Amino acid sequence: MRQLRYFAALAQWRHFGRAAAACHVSQPAFSVAIRGLEQLLGVDLVERSNRRVTITPAGSEIATQARLCLADLEALVDLARERSEPLSGPLRLGVIPTIAPFLLPLALPKIRHRYPQLQLYIREGLTSALLADLADGRLDLALLALPYPLQHMEAMPLFRDRFLLAARRDTTLVDPRHFTPGQLPAGSLLLLEEGHCLREHALAACRLRHRRAVSQFAASSLHTLLEMVAGDLGVTFVPEMARNSGLLRHTQIRTWPLREGSAREIALVWRQRSARGAAFRELGALIRSARRAARGSPAA
Repeated sequence: MRQLRYFAALAQWRHFGRAAAACHVSQPAFSVAIRGLEQLLGVDLVERSNRRVTITPAGSEIATQARLCLADLEALVDLARERSEPLSGPLRLGVIPTIAPFLLPLALPKIRHRYPQLQLYIREGLTSALLADLADGRLDLALLALPYPLQHMEAMPLFRDRFLLAARRDTTLVDPRHFTPGQLPAGSLLLLEEGHCLREHALAACRLRHRRAVSQFAASSLHTLLEMVAGDLGVTFVPEMARNSGLLRHTQIRTWPLREGSAREIALVWRQRSARGAAFRELGALIRSARRAARGSPAA
């Protein structure tokens, strides 16, 4: 099992040093384990050179099977843990960056209080990367925004997160109080870079027929995006959960509601047939209740 875990890490990182560090082992011990696996299987898994690591064709197939074996072994451990104490021990949670800073501060204190034996490890990343890690067993579950294509995953919708128009309070680019997508001047809509699901969700919320309104400048983070909006370089759409955050506090930015239906859905996602599905639903219910309590409303 240890050798398979090391080799799966090597196939992911394609670098002995980084893979060894990810497995919390010295590089010499890591290399010995990989050679031992090759001798045990009787096949070359890696082509070694001074500059790069190349996984052989046989190694690629074995890496895939290794990840499946490791996932099955983890499922066996999860099944045992589910029968004893459902939400205890290590739990690896992925969260996208347009959810993490707004929802986690509300939910984490309640999670720690309710489940003191739970060791929650959090990884922030883009949706595509988190889903890949979830499928490969590197994550146990993820907090994502839907809609997004999901394969072999189970999703628990938690709540709808409405979109708001965000603009400098004295902007002349649009009339915020009577906003319609058709009034957007060319290049005035600022969005995140490609790869952020918030970009596509915002476009869907705006229901733009033509993309001429979208600026050619895209931001790498929501913080950078709002800095440009504060400078009146354009307007954008932000999720409602960001409205009362520190990102907008002490800025010249104001927000206005959009029409009904302009929202994304926040969901907790995990692998289908996971032995911990019931525990994950319990965790999702706690996150949902934390959000409701923060809003001061019984409605989701």
